[in-house]
Amino acid sequence: MASLSTNSKGLRRVLFVDGTGERRCLHLGRLPLKAAEVFLRRVEELNANRIAGVASSAELASWLRGLPEPTHGKLVRVGLVEPRAAANVRTVGDLLDAFEQRAVVKPTTRKAYKQTLDSLRAFLGAETALQAVTAETADAWRQWIATDTTAVVCRRATADNRLSPATCAKRTFVARAVFKRAVRWGWIAKSPFDGVMAGSQANPSRAFYVSPEATTAILARCPDVEWRTVVGLTRYAGLRCPSELVSLTWADIDWEAGRLTVRSSKTEHHGGGHAVRHVPICPALRAILEDAFEQASEGSTLVVERVAHGGVNLRTTFQKIITRAGLVPWPRLFQNLRASCETDWVEDYPAHEVAAWMGHSPGVAARHYLQRRDHHFRDVVVNGLGGDAQSDARGAQNPAQHVPARNRKESQRSAEDDVLLALTRSVATSCDELNTCLMGGEGLEPPTPSV
Repeated sequence: MASLSTNSKGLRRVLFVDGTGERRCLHLGRLPLKAAEVFLRRVEELNANRIAGVASSAELASWLRGLPEPTHGKLVRVGLVEPRAAANVRTVGDLLDAFEQRAVVKPTTRKAYKQTLDSLRAFLGAETALQAVTAETADAWRQWIATDTTAVVCRRATADNRLSPATCAKRTFVARAVFKRAVRWGWIAKSPFDGVMAGSQANPSRAFYVSPEATTAILARCPDVEWRTVVGLTRYAGLRCPSELVSLTWADIDWEAGRLTVRSSKTEHHGGGHAVRHVPICPALRAILEDAFEQASEGSTLVVERVAHGGVNLRTTFQKIITRAGLVPWPRLFQNLRASCETDWVEDYPAHEVAAWMGHSPGVAARHYLQRRDHHFRDVVVNGLGGDAQSDARGAQNPAQHVPARNRKESQRSAEDDVLLALTRSVATSCDELNTCLMGGEGLEPPTPSV
């Protein structure tokens, strides 16, 4: 049993005898009587559990966890509870290191992650506790990466050495993923980066359409058939360079069906049909591949051995080829070739089919690949919309083709329909004869029993 006493100054204390028979005193200070009585009952329960060697109830354990550290320390000094374990404070550096180590991604993606992680480490501080990173801090980091002009690692593309909006958006997405992982691991209760606006990762300023005429000029200046194959596969088949070229073999070419089997390391982690896709071989590409096959060394299996084996700087060499063709190198050399291929394809084929050939979704195509063409704008200016353009198209239609369809508001009827209609009219029974046939008393439906 324990007792509660109060001295002349109003200070309260709990007196009890522990399991060894020693008299103990727990000073509570100026505590209201009801609160002191609650504390007394808790002390009695703790002492009884200690003597009996049983665990505390869930309610008692919850009460202990909510005690302030000084009060909990008083219970420790009188031997009623064990000292609390030192809190394991997680830092920003701990989170960034753990995220980098546990990420299961391709090397190029890991490199992109590192750029974001380095910026978070530089701005937030590796030794900063995660609990100290607030929403205000996250907003300040977002503003910093968008306005910083002091980068010295590599010169940025913008005139004032700032990150492009698309790059800022990408780094914001990664930062949100990092702190979301901390929430899932239980390191923090809520991510301070929730709600930070990222923006679009598309960068229209780096888009460039490589026309068929420019492609022909570039192919003519390629030093050998292997380089023509690299350009042809990228521009005429939309393959990713170099990731999808390095694994392409002669066995992946179905000459009879005119089909390429492409294996993509970039999208294979999505599973399903994302690892392998089939791409049509157009006549221009077929001519290049046939030439490359004839000149391939005996026993070779790879279509582009130079790319597969490395040892060549694709970007630098391709820039020289473009310059020799009398053109100015564009920002994203190979990606713009691939995007130009898709832009041409969607002119004539359904978007979902083209997206399947390219190995991504129609949404990705719209955001990052499809490019505006000037001739569409000019067509509207010259021909307009509606009747004028429709009349011009009908007038220019090849006379050898079928007669153009009637206006949508008219009934659409083929020549075969006209013949069938005439035949039906000749053999049909007149309406007068039909009117003389009367319906029976039971009607069309058979009689049913009453319920």
